[in-house]
Amino acid sequence: MKDVILKDAAIPLKKRRRFGLSLPLQTLLLVFMLLIMAGPLLNLLIWTVAESWFFPHSLPSQWGLKYWYQVFSPYSDVSGSLLTSVFIAVLSVLVCLLISIPAGYALSRRAMPLRVAFMLLFLIPQAFPNLTVYMNIARLFYQWGLNGTIAGVVLVHSVHGLMYSVWICVAAFAAVDPLLARASRNLGAGPVYTFWHIVLPQAAPGIIAASIFVFLESLDEFTGTFFVGAPDISTLPLLLFNASMSGNYQISSITALILLVPSLLFMLVIHKFMRPEMLSKIGK
Repeated sequence: MKDVILKDAAIPLKKRRRFGLSLPLQTLLLVFMLLIMAGPLLNLLIWTVAESWFFPHSLPSQWGLKYWYQVFSPYSDVSGSLLTSVFIAVLSVLVCLLISIPAGYALSRRAMPLRVAFMLLFLIPQAFPNLTVYMNIARLFYQWGLNGTIAGVVLVHSVHGLMYSVWICVAAFAAVDPLLARASRNLGAGPVYTFWHIVLPQAAPGIIAASIFVFLESLDEFTGTFFVGAPDISTLPLLLFNASMSGNYQISSITALILLVPSLLFMLVIHKFMRPEMLSKIGK
């Protein structure tokens, strides 16, 4: 009996040896994947501290923080562009929440007429190439006097971010326990009180996650800002583009790193707030 058990246990091992990858090949594959993911980031980090780096040298010939001092000097455009980017991103979040919270609450109810059509409506900005859409928006904004203004850039970013905020808010409100709201109404609370004190606190994690998605989308948005805001509105992605086009890879790398840090930090926050039961409601 013992020999039979050992023989049966050895069958999967033989199959693994026959069909699986060997340990050196697995290690090589893992290193290759790490290089694909971490290679560009490592190159970015090297450029941030490279004062002199020319072909054919594989590493910089001179290291230092010279360009970091330039970026954060009082005469640099980075600090002003960063403040503008954050200001536009915050306004875009507020505009999206003003629309997506009531829309998400209404669309979370399956009995709503034309519910699927309304949800698909918010996907339309993603259905066409951004370049074509923003060129036509820029033409309209020139006629309305919104080109080169904060309001015009915020409108463009908000339309782009509504897809994230509305769909996530729908999932957040759909994950709310309806029995708690029903119990609140049965105890004499009105619909407004029930929404603010029972429904909204339960949907708050999803709303926070939607806000973070819209903030990051607005912070990294380039095409819409370029067509609608430039040259009067200067954001960090526009500064990154100008620095890279002029061949100043140190400044562009530092700017890209500044944009990367909040994305990584907020992704950790999103991982905390995006609950599995809420994610299962997205698109339903």
